[in-house]
Amino acid sequence: MSLQPLLDELEVLKAEYEKFERGNKSAGTRARKSLQNVKKICQDIRNKIQDAKKSEDAAA
Repeated sequence: MSLQPLLDELEVLKAEYEKFERGNKSAGTRARKSLQNVKKICQDIRNKIQDAKKSEDAAA
């Protein structure tokens, strides 16, 4: 399991949000999309952690 996809998406979010703060309204749309991707990646990581915990409990 790697956190790199999450870190990459956070970099995209940072760039788009900074553009949005400078007045680029379409960057706001891209920032929201990036936030949705962050949410999905976080949920995937969460599920992998939970599955790993369950498999450890089953092995014990």
